[in-house]
Parts: sequence; C-alpha cells; structure tokens
Amino acid sequence: MKARDILHCDLDAFFASVEQRDHQEYRGRPVIVGGSPEARGVVAACSYEARRFGVHSAMPVRRALDICPEAILLPVDFRRYREVSGRVRRVWERFTPEIEVVSIDEAYLTVDGGTGLAAAAEIRAAVSRELNLPLSIGVSVNKLLAKVACGLAKPDGVKALWPADVPEVLWPLPARVLPGVGPKSAERLAGIGVVTVGDLAAAPVELLKGVLGNASVAFQRSAQGLDNRDFPPVRKARSVSEETTFPQDVADRDQILATLMAQAEEVGYRLRAGGTKARTVTLKLRFAGFRTITRSVTFLEATDSGVALYRAACELFQRHSGRPPWRLVGIKASGLTEWEQLSLAPSLDRDEKTRRVESAIDGLRARYGRQVVFKARRLMRRD
Repeated sequence: MKARDILHCDLDAFFASVEQRDHQEYRGRPVIVGGSPEARGVVAACSYEARRFGVHSAMPVRRALDICPEAILLPVDFRRYREVSGRVRRVWERFTPEIEVVSIDEAYLTVDGGTGLAAAAEIRAAVSRELNLPLSIGVSVNKLLAKVACGLAKPDGVKALWPADVPEVLWPLPARVLPGVGPKSAERLAGIGVVTVGDLAAAPVELLKGVLGNASVAFQRSAQGLDNRDFPPVRKARSVSEETTFPQDVADRDQILATLMAQAEEVGYRLRAGGTKARTVTLKLRFAGFRTITRSVTFLEATDSGVALYRAACELFQRHSGRPPWRLVGIKASGLTEWEQLSLAPSLDRDEKTRRVESAIDGLRARYGRQVVFKARRLMRRD
C-alpha cells in the first residue's frame, strides 16, 4: 500500500468565527452562537474570547451569559454556515480528492506520505487568505494521532504527531485527549490511578475493564497511538455546482449576469483542477415568490472552460429569466468525463487564447488565492 499522511482539519470556533469575520464590530469580543436563554437554549459555538470566561459548547446559554455577561449572543444560521463550509471543502478538494467529512467544520484528508506537513501549511494558508477563517490541522499516519495533533495545534496552527513521538508527546497528556474518553470516564479512570495517556497504555487490561468494559483493549490501543481505521472509498463527483442566495431580492439583470460569471469561473476552475470536463450545464433560478426552475443545455463536446459555461448559462438566463426580482441563481456542470471526445463539430474551447488565459489565471489563483484576478464584469456583483 502506498504510504500516506492523514490530515485532521478543524475550523476553530467555526460558527463564531464566521460571525466575527462577517461583522467587524464583533471582532475581539466574546461571541456566543446558540439558542435563546428563555427557551433553555445551549451554546452551539463560542469565540475564544468567550472561552476565556469558561464558556464552552453545550453549556446552557443562561449559564454562559451569567459568567460572561458582556458576550454577544447570536442565533444559529445553519444555512450560512453550510455555505461557508462548502467553500472550505472546495479549498480542500484542490489538494486531494480523498476527504472524509466528519461534521460541518471537521474532516480528514489524505495526501502522499511525506507531504503532510507541507500540504497542511498550504491548506491553512489558503483558507486564511481566501476565506479569512482560522483552521487547525493535525498531521500523522493515522486518524487518531492526527486528531490529537489537531487539538495540540489549536488555535489556528499546524502540528504533526508521529508514532515515534508517542512516548514523549502523547503519554504525558491527560487521558481525556483520547477520542471517546469523556469527563465521567476520565473521573472513573482517575479513581483507579489512570490519569495520563501513558497510564492508560501501561495499565493491566483487567484493571481497565472495571471502568471501560469491553472497550478496554480498544482504548489501550488508542493510548499506544494505534489506529487501523481506513477511509471510505472515494466516490467521484457527478457534478460541480455553485449557487448564490441573495440577502435581498435582485431586480438588476446585470447583477445576475455578473454573479453567473463569477460562478462559471469557479466551476470551470474546479473542473480543470479535478481533470474533468462537463457535457451539460444547468441554470438554477429562484424567483421572489420562491418558485424555482432549472433549465439545462448539453454540449456537443465536453468542456472545462469557464467562458463556455458562462455563455451557456447566460443564454439560458436570457431565455428563461421571466419577470424580476430573483432570490437565487446557480450553475451546475454535470455529465462529467475525464476523457476528451474527438469531434468534427467546432470546439467550445476553440479560442486558444481563452484557454491560455484561463490556464494562467489558474496558476495565479493556486499561488495567491481565488480573488487575485477576475473579469471586470464581476465588479457588478453586490452580494
């Protein structure tokens, strides 16, 4: 089996970080995202400024406000967080197709052995530069050590934890750093003299069974840094899409076309990065009354050109736009293929100058970020 490194990526205080990023007045202040204290809501996420007061996830909001009265309490906006999470995942996809999503703010990635630390540094820098979000990444040869390393890297850092580091780095840590060892288990383990990970690794299995039951052997393997969990098989994407929900209904056609151009550029970039082309383009359009339509066109020849995608989406919009205003617009490229079909028909990518420009832009984006260069029409966007 080919050697590989595993990265555990975790967006720090994700919900709160999104709020602080999008609202300058919240930066540097304690932020709590959660339910209403009157409805016995709990904390979904909190900024590091709030954590200094002892606030943590799953704490009753009323208790959190008692210990941190100056905190800014915000409702959970799952739709926005899912959208941002999707944008983060698209950054990860530029580095590897092998991604196991654990939650909205957490995933495991695999890269070639020996490249993990360099890849982690690049991924963290890309997320910071392009999305202005903190990301911690742990690197190792298995999921367990990568997750522990990620915890040690917080906040907003990168750290490796290799098997050879286990005695000096992992064993002195509290047993609670191991996944699955909660507060109650840690308290019961302390009652039999098992306080650190090293204690757990060295304890007799029969002693541990009184606390951990049949899971004792598995926990002891974890304490030794052993983990043979594999990744699920990678499923190839069937489509690549981008969509935008506007904060206010839009009646300006030029703004819709500018948004379509930005989406087409992004979809084209993702197709080229994945070595695929698309045969079908679908326009998704939602009107003010929430009526939603999709309209598609299939090419004679598959393409990965953002220009071709935009032309097709633009034509679909002109034909099916109906009466404004519009609430959402999106583009989907489907019918993906990794091979290039020979055709006697004129190529959608016939303009070699366009292809060279897109290739040059791809290189600039990969090095300096997605917004380093874009077409002037995108300046019409106001979302």
